[in-house]
Amino acid sequence: MSDPVRVTLFNHKGGVGKTTLTANIAFALADMGKSVLLVDSDPQCNLSSYLLADDVVDDLLNESSTSNGQTIWSAVRPVLNNTGPGRLVAPQAVADLKLLPGDIKLSEFEEFLYDSWTDSLKRRLGALRAITSISTVVGQIHRLSPLDYVFYDTGPNIGALNRVLLLDSDFFIVPVACDLYSTRALATLGQAMARWIFDAETIAAIAPDDAALLTAQPAFLGYIPQQFRVYGRVMAKEANSYLQEIKNRVQEDVAAVLRKQRKCLAPPRSVDPALGQVKDLASLVQAAQREGVPMWECSRATSQQRKSTRSTFQKIASRIVQAAEG
Repeated sequence: MSDPVRVTLFNHKGGVGKTTLTANIAFALADMGKSVLLVDSDPQCNLSSYLLADDVVDDLLNESSTSNGQTIWSAVRPVLNNTGPGRLVAPQAVADLKLLPGDIKLSEFEEFLYDSWTDSLKRRLGALRAITSISTVVGQIHRLSPLDYVFYDTGPNIGALNRVLLLDSDFFIVPVACDLYSTRALATLGQAMARWIFDAETIAAIAPDDAALLTAQPAFLGYIPQQFRVYGRVMAKEANSYLQEIKNRVQEDVAAVLRKQRKCLAPPRSVDPALGQVKDLASLVQAAQREGVPMWECSRATSQQRKSTRSTFQKIASRIVQAAEG
């Protein structure tokens, strides 16, 4: 049984539509017959709130610290409490997807991961188990029911939790808004990734032979510009000017930095790694979130919106499959 392809959509700038993008790419992959697990690893639980009814989310959060808990916190809580390894949690079925629900208590685990990372550099097996615990839980779910893809939904920060998620990923994708703040955020993204990979390689080099380790080879799959306005089927002038700067920053501050570390971690400079573009769909986003469905299936979408939105995400999903599966 081959391992699933693990992907993280990551941008430490908030407000770029990362959660909605993650869910709709997963829906598109499911339409292609792929088995997809979504891991809500953001303590804000936005992905869980998108895909599950409010009362279901409330029940999951209320029970998460009990023996019947079914959230990501329920899975890693024994590791934090030093009472055992990560616990297998059966994911929630959402249409044709699987979801490991999020939990606001995951912020406690993130604090624990800061110390665990430092202790990993001291060759402590308990710390190494901690930083690989989410990866281990995902592996348990895969063995229970084979997966083709795993998507981690992350919070907007450069923190200990996102570090272990990205280092467990085969690929990462950067969603960006066509604005000044997204452009600026790219300046530090590549450096953070390179530093994390270097530290993980150091940990691997000194770790005991039987220690669990993160793969620590997250390749930059591409970026997805979002939330821009269109006039007469053409991107608005201001957004287009930012898009040109984003293309430059992606090459200089992300791809080039990772290629210096290892050539296989980013596409060659001659390639524009844009996976697609998602225009401003604010009204459809809100409707889809209320109904817990893909944007092309929400009740208020027009026939044209259904067709164009589905096509947009099918193309992005197809490019991901092509890059991940050759």
